Formats: sequence, C-alpha cells, structure tokens
Amino acid sequence: MASYQKLVAEVNQKTALVRIASLKGPQAMRAAMATAAKAERRRDVLAAKLAALGVVVGD
Repeated sequence: MASYQKLVAEVNQKTALVRIASLKGPQAMRAAMATAAKAERRRDVLAAKLAALGVVVGD
C-alpha cells in the first residue's frame, strides 16, 4: 500500500513538472509528458495488482 501511495505522489509531481517544462519549450514539454505517462502506467499496473489481491485503493 505504501508503494502505491508513493507512486501516486510521483504521478502528481511528474504531472506538475509538465507545466513547468512547458515554459522551457515544446521538446522539454514532450519529454516531461512522456515521463508522466510512464509514471501513470506504473501506478495503474500496481493498482491492478493490488486489486487482484483484493486490496481496495482509493484515488
């Protein structure tokens, strides 16, 4: 459960970095968006694994 909460915090941070990177240009913004998307996928995979074990995770 702690791992999931850590991933949620990471997704929030990476999503916030997209806004900051947008000020630096389109290439930096694309890179930040790709990183945020990877973090979201990791979060979703862990949520699916926890759900398979019967653990309810809140968003």
